[in-house]
Amino acid sequence: MPRIVAYSILLCLAFAGTACSSSAKHTTPITEEISSDDSTLEHATFAMGCFWHSEEIFLEIKGVKNALPGYAGGTVANPSYDEVCTGTTGHAECVDVAFDPKEISYKKLLEVFFAEHDPTTLNRQGPDEGPQYRSVVFYRNDEQKQEAEDYIKYLTASHKYASPIVTEVRPLAKFYRAEDYHLRYYRNHPDQGYVANVTKPEVEQFRRDFPELIKP
Repeated sequence: MPRIVAYSILLCLAFAGTACSSSAKHTTPITEEISSDDSTLEHATFAMGCFWHSEEIFLEIKGVKNALPGYAGGTVANPSYDEVCTGTTGHAECVDVAFDPKEISYKKLLEVFFAEHDPTTLNRQGPDEGPQYRSVVFYRNDEQKQEAEDYIKYLTASHKYASPIVTEVRPLAKFYRAEDYHLRYYRNHPDQGYVANVTKPEVEQFRRDFPELIKP
């Protein structure tokens, strides 16, 4: 059984009312560069639950030059966090990953994506529930689509999971960057309840799973 399924009930009981969507807004300015306009970089976009987890996980990988939280997959233009949290806009919380393909492959990023969340739970990751927390690979070209579909077939054939994989593989129509107060949320708010009790264990598990990928 994937680890997130095993402890999701415990998390819900222990941190009832504490979820990715329950945080108050914070306006601490972001001092680091957040642009990913370098034409030598490629982009991958993944939805795997709360984007505070996924942003930090991908930021720590060698070859990843930037990771930005945001929204994709919905029907409303320029959605706000509050709108996405209603589950009615069709968007999923996601992370846009800018990476150097000479240093890290898209396939390796897929491996991290599938390993660090539960791709078999529909519209839920741990204590976070709703379509905005669904599992999605948003592909940018046919090559990414094929690699994602092939990797899902590999995982299915290997019987890694007891339940079917429900991860969507969809074209990226538009990525909307999240509000500034979400950027680097894990690093800026280490003592916030959800971050300390949910995000931090996920990030620490990633470090144990992929020590060879962590930046110095």
